[in-house]
Order: sequence, then structure tokens, then C-alpha cells
Amino acid sequence: MPADGRPVVVRVRVQRMRCPVPGCPVQTFREQVPGVLDRYQRRTTRLAGQAGEVARRLAGHAGAGLLMALGVPLSRHTALRLLLRIALPEVTVPRVLGVDDFALRRGQVYATVLIYAETGQRVDVLAGRTAELLETWLREHPGVEVVCRDGSGAYGEAVRRALPGAVQAGDRWHLWHGLAESVRKEVPCG
Repeated sequence: MPADGRPVVVRVRVQRMRCPVPGCPVQTFREQVPGVLDRYQRRTTRLAGQAGEVARRLAGHAGAGLLMALGVPLSRHTALRLLLRIALPEVTVPRVLGVDDFALRRGQVYATVLIYAETGQRVDVLAGRTAELLETWLREHPGVEVVCRDGSGAYGEAVRRALPGAVQAGDRWHLWHGLAESVRKEVPCG
């Protein structure tokens, strides 16, 4: 960990041992320092954990910038690699599921985000926005009782096929957006 805003380098000497068994696939062993270093790492376990937490909260440029200010020089690519190493928590199938699509690259690449509507927690992200993707996910994760979605007929059909007993409702954002658009058209400005 940095001390007084300056990076600290810890040099650790470990013993290297050779396997005496002829034909052993692992020829050499290095002494491990549990709790301080993990195998093949350049950072202590504590520093890697804290850098991973910053990356989890801020990701890319912002995370790398904050870590640099704290005395931990780290590129945005390394911050993203730390982020990808963090195991995702197990999320149970929600009773109320929010479904919406979003653009990764407008007009070209889209994805579908699934949200636990009661808590706002992300459940999953599907690569694409087709009805078949959503239907497959719903069949693999039974237990959803209510689906909040936009006015997409494709998502509605997927929910009808996969969960015939589920209640479908418009989500808050799309309801308010539709209301605002209708009012804007009917009420003259000026």
C-alpha cells in the first residue's frame, strides 16, 4: 500500500525448490507467502483487493485516475482486468423482473438488461435484444411472476410464450415518457 502518497515496493525473497522425482511434470516449486502475495501477482493481496474495489466502483479512466492520485500507478486496462476478475454475486431469480434494451453501438449492437425491479439490482445482461434470447433466459430461470417492460411487442410475446401465467406491466420510465410525449403533442407551447 502507498505510504504518504508514495508507492511502496516490497521485495520478498523466497526459496526455490526442485522436485527430486524423475519425470515430474512440475520441475520447480517456489515458496508461497499466504496472505501477502498470490501466485503470479505483482501486487500484494491487500493492494489488489483495494484496487479491485476502486475498479468495481469507478472502472476504466476514473478508477485509474483515483488510484494514481492515491499513489497506486495503474493503467485503465489493468483496472478493467481487475474488474473482470471480481466474481459476480449469485442473484436469485426475482419475483418482479424489469426488461429493457440498450445500445452498445447505436444502430448496430444492442443488448438486453434484466433488473430486479424491487431493488434495482442488475440480474443479467443478454447479448442482443431478440425475443428468443429473453424467452430462453426466462425458461432457464423460472420463478418470475411480474415482468415490467417497454411497449415492445417482441418482449411481450417472449414473456407470453415462456411464462403464460406472468403479469406484464409497463415500466415507470416508459409510462412517464409516453405521458409526457402525449401531453407535449396536445398542449400548445407558447
